[in-house]
Amino acid sequence: MAAAVPVTALALLAREQVDVVITFDKNAIAAATDITRANPGLYTVLVWWQEALQPRWVYLVGTGVAAWIWWKHKLKSRAIWGFVTMMVAWNIALDLKYVVQRARPIVTDPVSSAPGYSFPSGHAANSAAAATVIVIMIWPLLRSTAAKVIAYSVAAAVVLLTALDRVFLGVHFPSDVTAGVLVGSGLALASYAGYRGWNPVHPTDLPETPQGVDAAEAESDAHRAHAHTGSVEQPEEIPR
Repeated sequence: MAAAVPVTALALLAREQVDVVITFDKNAIAAATDITRANPGLYTVLVWWQEALQPRWVYLVGTGVAAWIWWKHKLKSRAIWGFVTMMVAWNIALDLKYVVQRARPIVTDPVSSAPGYSFPSGHAANSAAAATVIVIMIWPLLRSTAAKVIAYSVAAAVVLLTALDRVFLGVHFPSDVTAGVLVGSGLALASYAGYRGWNPVHPTDLPETPQGVDAAEAESDAHRAHAHTGSVEQPEEIPR
């Protein structure tokens, strides 16, 4: 996938302690933590956000969305794809830390601390993966351009704030969070490309329009009728 190239490059630069990257990372951490240290209110918000965006809560929300679109809107294969992709992303983000084994930032007067390795940022990777997957899962249900813009904007804001949170708390370098966002979003998009290639044209998932959702509901009604009558009129296939 396209994200693999910049992530690999960042990992090599960080692991080999390339001066340009290391200097930028250290200067950014020093400046960011100075701001946090001088603003107790900001620190409180950052710590709250850190806890709220723990992977277990992020993926609990994602699982809830998957369950909702399955049972409420009959988008079964889409829901299963979303759940599996999020679980894979969670594990890959964790495994990459042990591959690179980059130490956490060392700050003279730290404002926070975190266990484990630094690259990539798990918070950034998991928020990016979950946000991307959730937007894709609910896409057929977004009936207007405004709804789609809102979905994009909320997802982007969550990912950006999470990335900034890690840097301003001094627990991740900017290159860590950049790699995390690329890993999470890149994996989700690559997985979706595979899902679309595997999944046949089917009224419950395609096309991604309000009409597609109506077709899903119509097909569901038809199948319920079949359970009682033993016959069902096949819904007309909807072109892409």
